[in-house]
Amino acid sequence: MMGTLMAMALNASNAKADSCPAFLDHDLRKLHSSDVINLCDVAWGKPVLVVNTASHCGYTGQFEGLEALHKEYQADGLVVVGFASDDFRQEAATESEAASVCFKNFGVTFTMIAPGPVTGADANPIFREIAAQSTAPRWNFTKYLIDREGKVVQSFPSRIRPDDPELVRAVESLL
Repeated sequence: MMGTLMAMALNASNAKADSCPAFLDHDLRKLHSSDVINLCDVAWGKPVLVVNTASHCGYTGQFEGLEALHKEYQADGLVVVGFASDDFRQEAATESEAASVCFKNFGVTFTMIAPGPVTGADANPIFREIAAQSTAPRWNFTKYLIDREGKVVQSFPSRIRPDDPELVRAVESLL
């Protein structure tokens, strides 16, 4: 009996891994933590809003709206993931400071990934695929809506706030 249950669990895990797009199947370290997550484990089969962030950008206040979206639609399946990056030279000097901006200043509870590149040849695999399917971020707080199958269905430039009706409608259409 125990062997059968383990085999069923292994088969379910393999089926999930087989169906999750390779670009999501990477271990990513969380912001200011030694914990890692794999987007296949937390986001596969769900709509995902991916955002490149920076702590000292004029758009940093959008953390508040991203958190509101996360709280409003998390129960419906939306996953919000922020990727801290200094590609546009506006991230905090230390990861501790970046974490303080996110978690203390704005009360972020959605997943934040440790700082890393989101543009160019050094971009992480998620942003390389986003650029291939859509466009690379031109500035901080570019938002990408990814459907349940891993396809980028819409991107929103920095100036589009998380509470913009167009973005909210796009999110709701995937829930």
